[in-house]
Parts: sequence; C-alpha cells; structure tokens
Amino acid sequence: MNRYDNRRAIVTGAGSGIGQATALRLLDEGAHVVGVDVSQAGLDDTCEKATAHGDRLSVQVVDVADEASVVDGVAQAVAALGGLDVLVNAAGILRSGHSHDVSLDAFERVIRVNLTGTFLMIRESVPALLAGSAPAVVNFSSTSASFAHPYMAAYAASKGGIQSMTHTLAAEYAKQGIRFTAVQPGSISSGMTAGVGESKQSMGPGLPEDADMSLFMKLGPALQQGFAGPEAVASVVAMLASEDGAFITGTEVRIDGGTHF
Repeated sequence: MNRYDNRRAIVTGAGSGIGQATALRLLDEGAHVVGVDVSQAGLDDTCEKATAHGDRLSVQVVDVADEASVVDGVAQAVAALGGLDVLVNAAGILRSGHSHDVSLDAFERVIRVNLTGTFLMIRESVPALLAGSAPAVVNFSSTSASFAHPYMAAYAASKGGIQSMTHTLAAEYAKQGIRFTAVQPGSISSGMTAGVGESKQSMGPGLPEDADMSLFMKLGPALQQGFAGPEAVASVVAMLASEDGAFITGTEVRIDGGTHF
C-alpha cells in the first residue's frame, strides 16, 4: 500500500524544481494532488511529467503573494479534492545583491512571496486540515536561515521567519492534531539555484558581478556526489507528511549533503 493512498494534498511552487518534484513524488505514492503555481507554463510541464497519474492531479494558477488569489485558490483546491490532509509550501523566490543596493521594494517582495505567502496558504488551509486525516504541513525554510549566505539578506530573513513560524504553529495546533515541520534545503540543483524557472516566481538577477566568491568556499556539499537534485528534498517532504513522520512536529530537517556540519 502506498503511503498516500486516499490522501489529499496541495503543493505550491509545483511548476518546477522542488515543488514539482514533490508533487510528482506524492502522486507516485498514491496521493490526489492540486499543484499551484504562478506560472501556467510550469504547471503544464508538471502535467506532462505526470501523465501516468493525470487522473489524480489538477493544477491552478495561484500567486501566493496575493491574498485574494490564495483565498480563491485554496477554496477551489479543497473543493476539487473534497477535503485536505497535506499542505506543502514550496513556492518561493530568491533575490541576490549587495544589501546596501537592495531596494525596499525588492526586499519586501521576497518577504511577501516567501514568508507572507506561506502564512496565507496556511491560514486558508487550516480549517480544511482540521477536518482532514492525520493533517500535516511542510514548510520550506533554507540553510540560509541558520548559516550565513552572503548577498541574500532578504531571502535569509524570509526563511528564518518561516522556520520560527513553523515552531509556533506546531505548538498552537498540536492538540488539534496538525503537525507542522520544515525542510532546510541546501546544495540542491533547482530552477531557483540556477536562476531559471518562473514557477519559483523567478529567481531574478544572480549574484553581483563583483561578488567575493571566497565567501562561499565553505558552502559546498561534503558528500562526493556534489549537488543533489530536487528529488532528494521531495523524498524527505514525503516522509514528513506521511504516517512515517507521525511523531515529528515543530522542527526542521536540513538536507544539504553535509554543507553545514
């Protein structure tokens, strides 16, 4: 029996990278999934890759940074699924630059998509999760939340906020049966790290041209295999939201190949 037989899940950022890999992994394990993303093209790509499970996948264009879009999108997703058991908040953006050059608009955009977007998805999903079966939420923090990644102050702040919020929500809803966990990906190859993929709301410009690369000398995986693919994170997300993770809540799991010992 698959771990996700008869389980109903919403996955954000499902149009590329780790979000897409997670949606496909849950489908492989029997879940009914609504994949949401800001990019229709990304969602179309996910549908093409999920042809074997197309009867259990539906997709919606949702901008997690827009409250009205989230309210409408979650309501439609829950209706399509007939309820909700799992929420995976993988959508996010990365902006890099010298902090003294970053505009307020750019800083607030990262916070709006990553942190506020995660909050909005949770707020709108909790009522359905409370009525679900063994409900679980998996949020996306980052190794940037705990370790210095230069030129990424807004991103680090947003991911640190997600991590703290995950702990708070886990305590708040523990007696009501909802588990909240987070993953901390690092050294993962994805559309975000490559600077491509509109489904991650687009990474935007990469590091500054004059970036001091010596600051990144310690940020490589210790394992000989080098950077891992998004499937490495998707497998952990699938565990955390399943019955195998039933005794795990209010914590985060770092997935970085030993980049940060």
